[in-house]
Amino acid sequence: MRLGLPFLLALPFLLGPAAGDWGDLETLSPDPSPSSFPSYDFSPGFSSGSGSSSVSQSFSNFTGSKDDRGTCQCSITLPDTTFPVERVERLEYTAHILSEKFKIELSKVKEYVHLISVYEKKLVNLTVRVEIMEKDTIQYSELDFELIKIEVKEMQKLIIRLKESFVGSSEIVDQLEVEIRNLTLVVEKLETLDKNNVLSIRREIVALKNRLKECEASKSEMVPATPPPPAPGSCSHGGVVNVSRPAVVQLNWQGFSYKYGAWGRDYSPQHPGTGLYWVAPLNTDGRYLEYYRLYNTLDDLLLYKHAQHYRIAYGQGSGTAVYNNNMYVNWYNTGNIAKVNLSTNKVAVTETLPNAVYNNRFSYANVAWQDIDFAVDENGLWVIYSTEANTGNMVISKLNDTSLVVLNTWYTKQYKPSVSNAFMVCGVLYATRTLSTRTEEIFYYYDTNTGKEGRLEITMHKMQENVHSINYHPFDHKLYVYNDGYLLNYDVIFKREPQQDV
Repeated sequence: MRLGLPFLLALPFLLGPAAGDWGDLETLSPDPSPSSFPSYDFSPGFSSGSGSSSVSQSFSNFTGSKDDRGTCQCSITLPDTTFPVERVERLEYTAHILSEKFKIELSKVKEYVHLISVYEKKLVNLTVRVEIMEKDTIQYSELDFELIKIEVKEMQKLIIRLKESFVGSSEIVDQLEVEIRNLTLVVEKLETLDKNNVLSIRREIVALKNRLKECEASKSEMVPATPPPPAPGSCSHGGVVNVSRPAVVQLNWQGFSYKYGAWGRDYSPQHPGTGLYWVAPLNTDGRYLEYYRLYNTLDDLLLYKHAQHYRIAYGQGSGTAVYNNNMYVNWYNTGNIAKVNLSTNKVAVTETLPNAVYNNRFSYANVAWQDIDFAVDENGLWVIYSTEANTGNMVISKLNDTSLVVLNTWYTKQYKPSVSNAFMVCGVLYATRTLSTRTEEIFYYYDTNTGKEGRLEITMHKMQENVHSINYHPFDHKLYVYNDGYLLNYDVIFKREPQQDV
């Protein structure tokens, strides 16, 4: 150990008068050079001065010399036993580490003390709840068991943590663990003692309630709140005021590529409730009607079974309708109309529709080759078309369904190519237009009974973008819609007949 200036100042005091033999002691060189001075050993019993108090020191390896100017220089090496600096540093570091560890462990202890107090209260609460459940096997639910299980599992985790942390005695912790394990067994046993099947019954009740809510929501959405419908085939109402959301029956039997076509149900005034279901998709060119199928029931149609498959070579467009076991079509590439007997698949009658344009002159919007559109309602057979004289506006004609002779004609002010499709109900024409890819709107009507026409705002939801045909059935009050290859139907909602003044 080399001494610097502080030792230099203290050395004369330590040596006292005995140092006078060396001259003025001013500097202690940290690196003394060799000299002829003898080495001195300051033993612990060295005395400074006569009669004064002695100062014990333990110096060794003392050397001294004098430079050219007569200044005395000396070097003293102190032994490690004088002051253990390295040991003190190690002690301080160890004390710091122990202090940090103590703080961590103390915080854990505080946390465990808090958790123990919390779970002690939970355990008391659980005990009370389990006692109540043991006495009464009815007033509990599956949720009660699940909540208890969760709390017991949390306490078990805490016990495991406490056991891992405690090194010494853990009798209290062990006892607490046993009590919690017993509580778990009691809960599991109590859950199995559901003699009255309360939980299973409650599950079934909840499931039934959910299904009932879904059914009520679906019903309220599908069928708006309306008065009772009129009798089948009756016109004792104030007209169409709404339609339900569509019921998707299925994709047509030809497949998705056959986007154009028509479908519906035969209506016979003599047998209104027993009509055949028919599906007539056009070929992929969207013009040629070549094949159609008949089904005795809707179930047969849904299952694609017991179908009567027929071919004709003269149909055009998707304005087809079926009435009284006869199919009515526009004859290919002409302005003629034809009646096909469904029992024989033979053409019974053909007739020219006076002044009617054809071959895509005034077809519906987004639907080609439907210049002539047949319709059926409570009053019989109708045809909707346009003439040059009426500048493309819609014309309605009532037909004799046997001879196809025009019985009466009404001229509207509604431009046909701006209409997406149309249908007849109780002598009233209803026209639709496209609002978006998923909605149509019944926006126009013409009443042949009164000659009045006007605007409506009845929204029709759809599955695909384009509506290619709409056929109304008077008995079941449904619209049969061919929507880009999909077969949809809608329930028609009628307005209550206005009360007559007495």
